[in-house]
Amino acid sequence: MSDCCLTAPPRFSVTPEDIIYVNLGDAIILNCQAEGTPTPEILWYKDANPVEPSATIGIFNDGTELRISNIRHEDIGDYTCIARNGEGQISHTARVIIAGELPLGETNVTIPCPSKEVCMSGGAVIMVPPTNQTKLEGEKVQFSCEAKALPGNVTVKWYREGVYVKEVAALETRVTIRRDGSLIVNPVSADDSGQYMCEVTNGIGDPQSASAFLNVEYPAKVTFTPTVQYLPFRLAGVVQCYIKANPPLQYVTWTKDKRLLEPYQTKDIVIMNNGSLLFTRVSKERLGPKDRQAQWRCWCVSPLVFTVEPDSLYQRKVGETVEMHCDAQEAEGTQKPNIQWQRRDGSPLQRNRVRANGGNITIEGLRRTDFGFYQCVASNEVATIVTATQLVVEGTQPHAPYNVTANATEFAVTLSWLPGYSGGPDYKQEYTIWYREAGVSEWSTIPVTPSGSTQVTINRLSPATTYEFQVVGKNALGDGMLSKVITVRTLDVGITRTLPSPVSEKDFPRSPEDACMFYGPGPKPGIPRNLTVTEIPNGFLLTWQSPLERSHLIQYYTIKYRTDGPWKTLNKGQIRPEDTSYLVKNLVGGRTYYFRVLANSVRSYESSEEIKYSVPARVKHKAITAGVVGGILFFIVAIILSVCAVKICNKRKRRKQEKGNDPRNLLIT
Repeated sequence: MSDCCLTAPPRFSVTPEDIIYVNLGDAIILNCQAEGTPTPEILWYKDANPVEPSATIGIFNDGTELRISNIRHEDIGDYTCIARNGEGQISHTARVIIAGELPLGETNVTIPCPSKEVCMSGGAVIMVPPTNQTKLEGEKVQFSCEAKALPGNVTVKWYREGVYVKEVAALETRVTIRRDGSLIVNPVSADDSGQYMCEVTNGIGDPQSASAFLNVEYPAKVTFTPTVQYLPFRLAGVVQCYIKANPPLQYVTWTKDKRLLEPYQTKDIVIMNNGSLLFTRVSKERLGPKDRQAQWRCWCVSPLVFTVEPDSLYQRKVGETVEMHCDAQEAEGTQKPNIQWQRRDGSPLQRNRVRANGGNITIEGLRRTDFGFYQCVASNEVATIVTATQLVVEGTQPHAPYNVTANATEFAVTLSWLPGYSGGPDYKQEYTIWYREAGVSEWSTIPVTPSGSTQVTINRLSPATTYEFQVVGKNALGDGMLSKVITVRTLDVGITRTLPSPVSEKDFPRSPEDACMFYGPGPKPGIPRNLTVTEIPNGFLLTWQSPLERSHLIQYYTIKYRTDGPWKTLNKGQIRPEDTSYLVKNLVGGRTYYFRVLANSVRSYESSEEIKYSVPARVKHKAITAGVVGGILFFIVAIILSVCAVKICNKRKRRKQEKGNDPRNLLIT
């Protein structure tokens, strides 16, 4: 018998699809398996170059699988699988194409294909985006924008600050868009700095874009030289220096009467960051012709002055009209001032109710919103001056409270605020608190007591919960404006705080009965109510009321107490849900106790408000008196029993003696 060796050339049993559509950031596996004798070797090539394994590309399972994770631009292309042995070689090529857009920055925005059979083309993808560049004025700049697509009829458009470059008049004669999509600006000018964006499309999907910034540097230059500048006499004034420079100017040289001016050695003159001269107090001695590559004159003139000023306060009622007067006088040889009225808070004037006549202003049909400060502003080329007045509108609902602050504990939040205008001296203001849990649509309200108080504590809140609060004032005319919403989060029961009412889980040691309970996320029962302590003949009775809500979740109650130290458990066993009282027999007289009742569910609990109870000192004295009286009584009883015992013993002894002297006993003997 002789051996027979059979051989066979390679043939593919599994190959990847001819075209594979992917999205940037995806992961794919190209599977290529071949049969033959001897077993074929599998090799992988990308665009005619061997595939080099990397952090995102790997070859596995004896070369049959090419895995690519987190696909990037450079991973797009043709992948060829080659199977070879001693009998021959075969190959198969798969093309990997992006189906959709290129992500901008870190965001993936893609247009998925409904199926690989239907999606036979891909949108344009920017392969080489433009990059930020810095050029000197007069140089040439070129921004690249290389794109690929299937089909490859790519259209490239360039925009500067959102405007098509062909429509920018300043660029029209200096800009060129090349066939490869790149943008050329030659030469660049100082005004060409800005954001440039290229947009590519082949009609499939949305256009893709990428941006870059052009920074044009140029030497400092004077852009405007006024022949005369006016400064206000005996006030501060600025000699403007209109300079343009990139990078920003480092220093400016000033001359006066063709001599170098040294502001740092001159009193009352400072060079500002923009190169202008600041005169902290203008005097005629400081001024004269000055030049900086050009010459102009500075004149010292008297500033504007108000000849008519508004009253410091105007008080009117709702619906009435107010007229405020203002006028100013310019210096000789200067322009007449422009006088305008404005609100100090920046709010616009209601033009349909406001009339201006020169420097006077009239507001008709006054409303609550007209309340505030107003400014009369007079200005000309020399100076700008301002005077202010306050307008008070009476007979309105209260204005919104402001400066609302909050202090949170685990189960309560204390709010304080500053009152808004009450509506007039004849109106008394009361407050109401609006609050709700964050994310809940309905508001709850609590009136503030005592009336007129600007501080209140809202109790029975849940720990580690975010709440929203607003304060609203009210007078005889109705509700006023709500304050700004303030968001407050109550403390977690595990957070240590300095207030004397800790409700931390670790401050509430568990009794043996609930030592195995797990306190974690879960439905909470309601809050026990109206915890009180009452002294009765045989001790002290703690009573409370069941929660108004979720009382069906209660498994048992626990009573916690403390004096000067940590919280301790008062009850030895669990208190049943239907029981709402507990008798304490021994409390030390003259000592202060703090109590809480915990309503426990299966996985959580809620605590009542903490109450304080001071045990009367007479309880201690009563116990001492009872002890003394008991001791005396015990001593008396002991004496009586001792006397009785002695008498009984003596009586028995006499009986024995009498029995021994009886003659009948002698005869018998």
